[in-house]
Amino acid sequence: MFSGFMVNAWTVASIVAVVAGVVGFFAVLRGSAFVAHAVPNGSFAGAAWASLVGINTLIGLGIFSLLGALGIGLLGRRGRHDVVTALALVLMLGLGSLFLSFSGEYAPEVTSVLFGEVLGISANQVAPTAVLALVCIAAIAVLYRPLMLSSVLGEVGEACGVSSFRMELSFLAVVALVATMTVPVVGTTLIFSLMIGAPAAARSFTDRPLLALALSVAIALVIVWSAIAASYATDYPVGFFVGAASACAYTLARASAAWRQRRHVDARPAFGAPTPTAALPS
Repeated sequence: MFSGFMVNAWTVASIVAVVAGVVGFFAVLRGSAFVAHAVPNGSFAGAAWASLVGINTLIGLGIFSLLGALGIGLLGRRGRHDVVTALALVLMLGLGSLFLSFSGEYAPEVTSVLFGEVLGISANQVAPTAVLALVCIAAIAVLYRPLMLSSVLGEVGEACGVSSFRMELSFLAVVALVATMTVPVVGTTLIFSLMIGAPAAARSFTDRPLLALALSVAIALVIVWSAIAASYATDYPVGFFVGAASACAYTLARASAAWRQRRHVDARPAFGAPTPTAALPS
């Protein structure tokens, strides 16, 4: 399980989990789960276009991910964000279908974009993935304070000089970079599950931003590691285990949050009940 090609799978999956936990935390915080789904899935068109013109798939993914993300940001400023996101997604999927019809075949690279090939990662994919991951983490580190402010208190951020529109475009550019980095190796289904399931579960456990961010990464790593081990043992797809584990993590987190809230309510004194006071000295 830890030798040969599996070393590449463990390494790249761990890198992807860290990035998904960090960037996904802000996707959940900003209510951008649909965007986190649309941009990676829409990048399918980039892979199909790259296959058609005979260039590196990574280039096509990067171009279409960025165009899709910026298009969502620019058009969403004037219209409903969910409608714009949905239209961008169907447009890019339609373009992908068109490019595939021109090529006359379903290239393996394009198919892997949708479902991923975690257990088939080659050694030459590790270094580019690590470099792009560092860029993503560095971008979030630079944007952390203004991005957090615009995500939680948008009006206060505007008053402090933090443009919500610029933060939105910056964050969407990071999401596009994440899609470019992760989709070729893990597919759109796996990265979407990690970017939403783990951060949403982490936010249910705590309201402290840095702790939730660290917990998001930890949960994503546990999900990925357990999914790879289960896939290796059963021969079932990694994506299935990632999706199931993400859903379970979120369900358990919400159940835990509900239990804690109920305990907090039960611990309050009943309305009208006398409040215990310290005995006065005689």
